[in-house]
Amino acid sequence: MPSPALPRRQWLSTLAAASLIPTTSPSRARAAEAESFLPQRHPLLITNNPVIAAARDAGLAVLQPSQADLHKGLTIHHESQVFDFYGFAPRAALDVERMTAAIQAGAAPQELDDLSEELSMLGALHQPAERREFAEAFACSGVTALFQNAGEESQDPLRLLKRLARFTHLGDNLREILVRATHPDDLTNAHQNGKRALFLTGNGVPLRGQFQTVEEELGSIRLFHQLGIRMMHVTYNRRNLLGDGCAEPANGGLSDLGRAAIAELNRVGVIVDVAHSGWRTSLEAARASTRPMVASHTTCAALQHHIRAKPDEVLQAICDTGGLFGICWIAPFLQGTGDLAALLDHIDYAVRTFGGEHVAIGTDVAHLSQHNAAAAKQIPPRPKTRTRYEALWPEGALGGNWPRANSLAWTNWPLLTVGLVQRGHSEETIRRILGGNALRVCQANAGPPAVVLPGNSSTPPAS
Repeated sequence: MPSPALPRRQWLSTLAAASLIPTTSPSRARAAEAESFLPQRHPLLITNNPVIAAARDAGLAVLQPSQADLHKGLTIHHESQVFDFYGFAPRAALDVERMTAAIQAGAAPQELDDLSEELSMLGALHQPAERREFAEAFACSGVTALFQNAGEESQDPLRLLKRLARFTHLGDNLREILVRATHPDDLTNAHQNGKRALFLTGNGVPLRGQFQTVEEELGSIRLFHQLGIRMMHVTYNRRNLLGDGCAEPANGGLSDLGRAAIAELNRVGVIVDVAHSGWRTSLEAARASTRPMVASHTTCAALQHHIRAKPDEVLQAICDTGGLFGICWIAPFLQGTGDLAALLDHIDYAVRTFGGEHVAIGTDVAHLSQHNAAAAKQIPPRPKTRTRYEALWPEGALGGNWPRANSLAWTNWPLLTVGLVQRGHSEETIRRILGGNALRVCQANAGPPAVVLPGNSSTPPAS
């Protein structure tokens, strides 16, 4: 696989042969083009991994790009800083022996969850085959920076520390591939040096549960920022002490403590994220924030009504802060076919309605190891457990599971760029969507506290 540092001349010469279209009748030329969709001709698409290859073929079948669009899209993707604004580093297959031993020993459900997460998230450190796949998945995706989910759906500081510890450990011990970034400059430097940067999001705002003073209760925000967390969810699906999540039918909005939390996030320099917040909570958070804030992984409710989508009023309020919203790759949140074409429809709508400077990509999906399915079949079934409170979804919100459309595989990032070229977006807009907007928002939150923007206020909207 080529590294991001492959010289431009070598990159273009590699693609040149594949971009030649026969000069004959339009029908014969189109047929010749179809026959020349050979991924092995394109360095970003080369793979012997059957999972990645199947996803790549599914994506090409949806797009059916011309060679000119394929050439242009892959070239832009290779040269760009590609920032997944909310996602997951490639995940390893579970260690069958260790999982089986824990289940047979009667490990508690929380122990099994913790072990499963650790084996999946850190497998690349201990298993050579998984390390190779980790590197290959990143190379095929072309992703240069990733806002990594390094928290849990909780406000408990100890629970929030677990994934933070894992990805700190991963970044510190996989340095030939990764940079554990703490400043936006680290993201750019990693790209220039041919490495992948992990920027960390904590998912929840840590609350101490003492409730003596507001300052004391929110003091862990500063500590987690010092540990490397650069973005936090205000809520996750359900109601918490800061506001209502997207799965609450009451849609009660932001609490007084929630307003204080946003002020502290702004002061410390942690990005406010309302991806899983209710519509009113999201709107009020945008009106309260004095720095650019985000919905890191969402979709446009105007195209598909869903609790995880955002209506235009909320998206506009986010844009008014100077922020952005990332379009996610979860099929049920998209309309129609729920594939790569549907994802592009949401991006088209977002750019057309709000401007290309406010749109990013937050996939909310992960590449799973090609060995995952075989390993899962060998692990004994776990005891039945009840649904966790924070992960509770209304009936039917995800179709009963978490489906993954093959064309929306995380490694298909280069095909997204090809699709943006097909849809007629300018190269400047494409580069903004791929990473420029994300980098801008990170930089705006890393500097001194911003002044209050015109029209921003902590006053809640009328009911």
